[in-house]
Amino acid sequence: MALKSGKAIRFPEQKVRAVGRTAQGVKGVTLQSPKDEVIGMICVTSGDESDILVVAEKGYGKRSAIADYRVTNRGGKGVKTINITDKTGELIAIKNVTDEDDVMIINKSGVAIRLQLSDLRTMGRNTQGVRLINLKGNDEIAAVAKVIRQDEEDEVELDENGDPIVPEPTSEDGESESEEDDSPENNSAE
Repeated sequence: MALKSGKAIRFPEQKVRAVGRTAQGVKGVTLQSPKDEVIGMICVTSGDESDILVVAEKGYGKRSAIADYRVTNRGGKGVKTINITDKTGELIAIKNVTDEDDVMIINKSGVAIRLQLSDLRTMGRNTQGVRLINLKGNDEIAAVAKVIRQDEEDEVELDENGDPIVPEPTSEDGESESEEDDSPENNSAE
């Protein structure tokens, strides 16, 4: 579980007892202040080779190894997962990621970018992170989503009937070979 204040806590699922549907539940983490809140949670299985990606509201983020987060009891204060400063802003997202994943970052002004996570190196837990997206003025990140990487070769353009569009072969001078030549020699039969 991660908090807006930049802290995260890791505890085993067995520490959360089963309760009825109408029950209040159990405490997962202690909030740092009345304005603090939980921004997300990820589930990690034993032997999981993924890392943790955290993103702050002013475009900074970082990738850390899961092993950097010690297992504690639920209800604790957690450990620092990113340095929160005026430059980074508060924490807004936590995702479990691998090198094969991409991430989409969308800011409040509507700009979206896609990053390959293989380009983002793994850093220590208690660091500020790196700039993931350049924001102008008072713009902030609105959402972060993990997406599965697709090769460009897999993308196929479809026509209005849903059939694949096959590009026409071109000659060496860049003109399409299927275009009819309007020169006088070819029009002599008319």
